Formats: sequence, C-alpha cells, structure tokens
Amino acid sequence: MIDHRKLRFCSTKPRVFVISDIANEPDDAQSLVRFLLYGNEFDIKGLVACTSAWMRSAVHPEQMKYIIEAYGQVVSNLNAHVHPENQYPDAQSLLQLLRTGPTVYGKRALDSDVPLSDGAALLIEQLTASEEPLWILCWGGVNVLAQALQHIHKTKDDAVSAELRSRLRTYAISDQDDTGLWIRVEYPDIFFICSVHGWNNYALATWTGISGDIGGDFRDGGGPDTTLVSPPWLKKNIQVGLLGAVYPNSKFLMEGDTPTFLYLIQNGLGRPQNPEWGSWGGRYVPIDVSLSARHYADCADKVVGLDGRTYFSNQATIWRWREAYQNDFAARMQWTLNADVASANHAPVVIVNESKGPEPLFISIEAGKSVILDGSSSYDPNGNGMKFSWFQYREPSAAWGTVIDPQLVKIDINPVKDTKALPGSKVQFVLPGPEKCAIDLISGKAQSKGQVLHIVLEVKNDGWPCLFSYKRVVIQVTNEKLLGGRDRVFETVMDTLEV
Repeated sequence: MIDHRKLRFCSTKPRVFVISDIANEPDDAQSLVRFLLYGNEFDIKGLVACTSAWMRSAVHPEQMKYIIEAYGQVVSNLNAHVHPENQYPDAQSLLQLLRTGPTVYGKRALDSDVPLSDGAALLIEQLTASEEPLWILCWGGVNVLAQALQHIHKTKDDAVSAELRSRLRTYAISDQDDTGLWIRVEYPDIFFICSVHGWNNYALATWTGISGDIGGDFRDGGGPDTTLVSPPWLKKNIQVGLLGAVYPNSKFLMEGDTPTFLYLIQNGLGRPQNPEWGSWGGRYVPIDVSLSARHYADCADKVVGLDGRTYFSNQATIWRWREAYQNDFAARMQWTLNADVASANHAPVVIVNESKGPEPLFISIEAGKSVILDGSSSYDPNGNGMKFSWFQYREPSAAWGTVIDPQLVKIDINPVKDTKALPGSKVQFVLPGPEKCAIDLISGKAQSKGQVLHIVLEVKNDGWPCLFSYKRVVIQVTNEKLLGGRDRVFETVMDTLEV
C-alpha cells in the first residue's frame, strides 16, 4: 500500500499564464496535453488563444476547450496518483480561465482602434491580484502581453507600472511576431527568456532540443535518442486513453512549446529564478551580466551523446534530459488510465544531508576541506530500486563571466562505502585549495568567497517507465583567512590560462 503523503510534494506552485497560437500546427495541442498532466504542480491563472506570424487573424480557444474537456474525464484518476495537497484543478475551473487575444497580427494590436482583448484584460487582472511572480508562457505571438503592458503604461503611474512589471516572468518560444522585440526594447526590466536568432531560423534555438531531430534541420544528430520522440513511441506511450486520444500526430517537430513549462517542473533540478542553472526546459544566461536588461538568451552545455560523441550546443541543454522528461510524461499518461496507484510508477523522492523537497541545498565550505554528501535517506514511493548518480554541473558556475571553463575547478566525486546505505547514495570529495578556487584571477588577490560549484544527485528508479528525480547542491567555496593569493598581476584573462 502506497502512502500518498510520501509522494512528491510541492510546497509552493508557480503562478502560470499560457498564451498559445493553438491550431497553427499540432504541437501546441500536444504541449497543452502534457501541460495539463502537470497541472497539480502549477497555479494556472490563464489560458489564452493568440495569433502569430503563422496564423495572423484567427484564434482558436475551442481547441483548448476540447482538450480540457478530455482532461476532465481523467482528472479523478490523476488525483489518485499525487500528494493529497497537490491535487489537480477540475476542468470547469480551467474552462473559466479560457480567453482570446486580439485577432490581429503583432503590433497592430497596439493601435488605438483595437480594443483591449479579453486575454490581455485577464493578464492584467492576474498580475494585479498578487505580488507573487506570474509566469507568462508564450507559445505563439506575444501581443497579448504587449497589449497588457501598453494598457498598464497608459492607466498607471510609473511606480505602479514598474512594480507590476517586476512580477512578470516571461518564457517565449522565440519571437513569433513583432511584439517580442518591442517589449524587450520598451521594457528591458522585464524578466524575459527567449532564444534570439535570425527570423524563422528556429533550428538555431534552444527549445528545438525538445525534439528537433525528428522534424527538420538539427545540428546535434546522433546525440539525443530520437526514438523517444518518434511517432511509434508516442503512439505506444502517449496516445493512449481518453486524454491521449486528443494528443495529435506531429507535422513538424513534437511539442516545440513544452520547454516553457518543463522549465518550471519541481523535480529538484532547476530553479526558476536562475535560468543559468539549467533544467528540463533548457539553460539560458543574461545577455548583460549587469542585468540592466533582463533578457536571458541561449547558451551551451557540453554533453556526451547517445553515439559517444561530445556535443557542445544550446539544444543539448534540453535533449540531455530527454529520457527523463519523456518517461515522466509517459508515466503520467498511465495515471490517466486508472486510479490504482500501486500499478503505476511514481518519481523517487531525493533527500541530501536531510534536505528534502525540490529546493536546492546551499552550503558554504572552506577551500581545501573535505565534503560528504549523503543521499541515503532518499526513497521510492513504490518501493522500486534506485540508482544514484552524482555529477558536477560545470556550466552554471561559469554563467556570470567571473570564471571561464578552463579555470573552473574539477571535482573528483568518490563513493563512500556504507553497508547500511544503498550503493552510490553517499559520496565524498575534497575541494581544491584557495589558490585554485578562491582568488581573483586577474589581480591574484585572495577572496573570502570563491567559486560557486553545482553538484547534482540524479536518482533513477527501476519501475516502468523508469523515473528520475534530482537534488542540486550549491557549494559556495569560502576562504576566511584569505589564503592562496599570488603576487603576480595579469592584464588579460588569457594570461591567467598560462599559469
């Protein structure tokens, strides 16, 4: 018998507002199906049908309604598989959040003769209702958001407008109309994740890592497991049951919009306020480290692919997690089939050094000291076996330009033998001395705070399909006695590499 209170638990839920050009092609409908399967972990505040460059004068909320009604037929089954305090919203409450954006393209929505759309009005209402961040997930054009911002600018004083903008968190699937750039120029203070590339050159964008190897040009062919996003896999694992029946076949790539909410899933890997950390939804860094503009754009991870080759690309920041996010989707679709919690798989719960929950574990350790990380309290709700994998996620440590990859210390993680713990659940490593990780690389001066290191524990169970959970440990290296400084001063970063 499974104890429901031992299932994954989210103590807070991000407020989420979806804007979609659904009906432009099937991938928006696909993404909406998956999105609803994670509805127990989101506080959904709006579902708005919009236009885009690919559908300029029509919106189709009826397609959202169709999918939500199918979800309504399985929501009771879904609720049997989750923590009692993380229940799914009922279909009726979601239908009440359906709205439409302006039925015109892009900046035409900002003209004085175009009324404020119902979708923009709801966005303003939800933004005003709480001081908590509101995540705007943009799957098409963004003129709904642009309308809302223009209306706020015209009707509120500067201080109130700035306060409301500070609550916005936007993740756009590239620019699909001409209002995305307008927003970033007019309001650079808005937190805005968006790939930037030549118009319509989507093969260059991070988000195509979700499944781009299926639908067109893809630079990392051979890296990700293409079978996991193939039509046969989707037919077998996703297009099952009443909700799976409304998951359409792909025409181009599968679920191009899904990274926007994979980014928010509380599995212990990512942290929404830190795009540079990486998550199932990819990794992004600020275009300006001073944050005078809060636009986060593409960056790259170095990942060993299925073919054994090492890839260094922005798409790899997503496809490196493909087995995990596809299996998780398949498991949740199985939940829709019946309420028998014992017959389905559920994600393991990861605990490190008694830190439970999806939040990262922050610790400060003196350079040169030994560190023990203990994940032995982790458990699987179904009682399945678990495999523990620890790794240093190097790229986030270099995201702010204070250190470049060749200067970043490498951590040698070793298992600790403990007959009372599962193999691999406890590890130990020694931090390098302060001369390696706690000095200013140019001046050579010792620093009281050195490099910030990211260690991730990935736990994979052996149920079907196998599911993954994580715990990120963020280590601030300290140097209280200011040891390890050097006399030599360099003029350039390149000079430091010769040491």
